[in-house]
Parts: sequence; C-alpha cells; structure tokens
Amino acid sequence: MNVLGIAAWVAGALLAVTAVLVLVRIVRGPTLLDRMIASDVLLTTMILVLGAEAAVNRHTTTIPVMLVIAAVAIFSSIAVARYVSKQDRT
Repeated sequence: MNVLGIAAWVAGALLAVTAVLVLVRIVRGPTLLDRMIASDVLLTTMILVLGAEAAVNRHTTTIPVMLVIAAVAIFSSIAVARYVSKQDRT
C-alpha cells in the first residue's frame, strides 16, 4: 500500500469519527444553537469527504455537489440565526 492509500484511510477514519461525534451532539443537544453548529460541522465534514475522495481519485466531478452543500450550510445558518434573534426580542 502506498503513502496516498494510507493517508486516505487515516483521513477517512478521522472523518468518520468526526461524523459520529457530531451526530451524537445533534441528538443530545441540548439547545437549538448546539444542534445548528453540529449540523454545520456535519455538512463541513461531508464537504471534506467529497474533497478527499476527489483528491484521491483525481477528478473534479464532485465540486458542484460541494458547492451546493456549502450553500445549504450558509443559508441554514442564516435562517436559524434570524429565528433565534427574533425569539430573543420577544
């Protein structure tokens, strides 16, 4: 096994551990903002997985998917921030 293969396995294992820990935080909460930050981290982890897969396989076909996931993360963060700020005013 070459160095790139070993690095890919190590990166995959670290990203899998990250995803599991983030899912635990999403389920346990305790607040809406904790869950939102955890979902942002999960989306970022998904982007990293797609980027690592593209780097290992040397292609660029997943870049549009990565951009869509990033846009969803940004818009969902904005929506939750606006919702929480409206709750704080009342």
